Amino acid sequence: MAILDGRVAIITGAGGGLGAAHARVFAAEGCAVVVNDINQAAAQIVVDEIVAAGGKAIVNTSDITNYESSANAVKDAIDAFGDLHIVLNNAGVNRDRMFASMTEAEWDTIMAVHLKGHFCISSHAVHYWRDQSKAGNAVDARIINTTSGAGLQGSIGQSNYAAAKAGIAALTLNQAAELGRYGITANAVAPAARTGMTTAVEAMATRMAKPEDDSFDYWAPENVSSLLAWLAAAESKAITGRVFESEGGKISICDGWRSTAGVDKGDRWAPAEVGQAMDQLLQQEVPAQKVWGS
Repeated sequence: MAILDGRVAIITGAGGGLGAAHARVFAAEGCAVVVNDINQAAAQIVVDEIVAAGGKAIVNTSDITNYESSANAVKDAIDAFGDLHIVLNNAGVNRDRMFASMTEAEWDTIMAVHLKGHFCISSHAVHYWRDQSKAGNAVDARIINTTSGAGLQGSIGQSNYAAAKAGIAALTLNQAAELGRYGITANAVAPAARTGMTTAVEAMATRMAKPEDDSFDYWAPENVSSLLAWLAAAESKAITGRVFESEGGKISICDGWRSTAGVDKGDRWAPAEVGQAMDQLLQQEVPAQKVWGS
């Protein structure tokens, strides 16, 4: 039995790249998929592939940055397939620039597509699931968010993207803590895979190129899709509030911010004394991973 039989998912940005891979893998596991993308032609190609392979899928062109438009994605899922169980927030863009040169428009675009884009459809879906729960119906729902190593540890030349992806990781923790009472889990994944965004730089395109032989395709986006499909399945209902990394055949759990034991004077530190505390704190510190590109 396929692990997503009878379940319905909205996958954003599913007209290409990781989103298209997720849509195909979800459909192959029995999921009915709403392929959301502002590029209708690209979304239709993915839907046609899924249907030709015997799966269920429809196109949705809701603008994930527009709250009213996003409601149509949830409506289309319920109208077409009778229910909704999964929102997979995948859509994204890049506007890379060193911070000193970044424009307001480049900042705002990333915040709209990534951070607000992770809010809009999820908000409408949560309203639907909360209503179901309050009506006494069993809910087994999933929010799956897409963060990035850039958001977990920073990335030179991507301060807008890093800030948005860090926000998504924190959003995931809040969603998990608040929504479990309604039968909703929330997890995030930081993927590393071959997509149009990651191969835009020639060096990355060469590094992530598909092997010419039949060996394991380390950077294939479907490698990430397998983890997401499992997180979307009924089997994962006990897993929430986690941030995972997926690269090749490796799956990791990200260990987030934690308070250390600290240095406690038991009284107010005089400004001149703080240096002593800082020396002790830094001696005890476990260094963070380096910022990408540094």
